[in-house]
Amino acid sequence: MNKIDLAHQTQVKGWMRYFEQQNCIPYGVNSHNKDSVKGLLNFIQAQVRGLCKANHHASETVTIMLVGIPNVGKSALANSLHQMGRISAAEKGRLKHATVSPQPGETKDISSFKIGSHPNIYLLDTPGILPRMIHDAELCSKLVLTGAIRDGLIEPKELARYFLTILNLSDQYKKWAKFSANEDRLLSFIEYKEEGSISSKLEMRQKKQHMMDHTQDLIVNDVRGTIFDTISCFDGNIELEEDKIKLMEAELVALREAFRVPQGLGEYVYNRVVGVKLLDLYRTGRLGHYTLDTLPLTLHHPL
Repeated sequence: MNKIDLAHQTQVKGWMRYFEQQNCIPYGVNSHNKDSVKGLLNFIQAQVRGLCKANHHASETVTIMLVGIPNVGKSALANSLHQMGRISAAEKGRLKHATVSPQPGETKDISSFKIGSHPNIYLLDTPGILPRMIHDAELCSKLVLTGAIRDGLIEPKELARYFLTILNLSDQYKKWAKFSANEDRLLSFIEYKEEGSISSKLEMRQKKQHMMDHTQDLIVNDVRGTIFDTISCFDGNIELEEDKIKLMEAELVALREAFRVPQGLGEYVYNRVVGVKLLDLYRTGRLGHYTLDTLPLTLHHPL
């Protein structure tokens, strides 16, 4: 289970128990964390040694295949395991690299990476797979929201609304009370001034670019505070569809200022810019941790 750093930790534990009930051996990993990858590599090597010992083949070569939907980090995990495996085995030579991209569908072929020795362990990185047709609209929305399907299928505003629906029904926003509106947070747009020296103009341009970068902590905290304030001030019932829509629209309008979106762009462009930036923060874990699929009901070990 990759990208556990982006998932809701309580639900991750529930899913791991569920897979154990299905006679699977689950393991959560963050492919960008060395300690996490090292733990997974040790786990794989221990499992392989156990299999070889049980089958009385101490020098057997084992091949493992990474399989999953697009854009869940298979290639990133393959690279990390390959690099960690080479270091652990003190092997020399050129490292292989799988293509890693935030866009789905970048892996076109099956590639092999050595991740262990004694016994030799090879990992196959494979292209992401999906059904040819997806008739469930909510499932399709989840796949686009997480980046498993390219964004062009659904307008950024609609995806942002779908994410806000999930966020508004969670307790995540309550953690952002410390970012609520105050004089320090309510910063106006930086205006570029014609007068001044070349150096001051360059400095102002750099500051302006910095303030337009939605990944900066200041802007991320403004976004969190704006969402907290908007939800906290809303007097409707978000369980009702009509009120749910009103809250989402209020959030999208309020987020224009938080994201420093320039004025005069038009309603469609406003919503598109806010939607794209909001989705990026969600996908990188800056707006909380979410698990979109609910656990199936089981008869054993109820959660």
